[in-house]
Amino acid sequence: MSESTPQLKFAADRMLGRLAKWLRVIGQDVIYGRHLSGYGLIRAARQQGRVILTRDRGLRLRQPPEFVFIESNDFREQLRQVVEKFSLTWRDDLFRRCLSCNGLLQPRSKDSVRDRVPEYVFSTQEIFFWCAGCRRIYWPATHHQKMLRELQQLGFR
Repeated sequence: MSESTPQLKFAADRMLGRLAKWLRVIGQDVIYGRHLSGYGLIRAARQQGRVILTRDRGLRLRQPPEFVFIESNDFREQLRQVVEKFSLTWRDDLFRRCLSCNGLLQPRSKDSVRDRVPEYVFSTQEIFFWCAGCRRIYWPATHHQKMLRELQQLGFR
């Protein structure tokens, strides 16, 4: 079982797209989209029991549920702030969520993706994951290695 806090869920405002993506990379449940600003963000956070991540200084005037004001414009510093604030661990949760829609990824057999991935990918990869929400297919290739290097450069081990 993962050491991260699975019940912790986030709602990121529309200014925090890269942060949302990187939190998903480390397995966190993060909703994000253009509709999540102002009262839409507050409503979604209340309905779904999410902590708001925002760069909107005026949000506190709208009486939101729990929120964290994200200090930096740099996604690396933003990620560091959230990881430290909530003591997030990620080692067991990497690449569990769809980077596009936040759905949980499910393993897929190689044969089941034959007609859904490029021929080169099919011939060189053995492991595949699928998002039931948006139907994207993922496989561990060089982009995984780049993301792992980025996390290591951030000081996450």
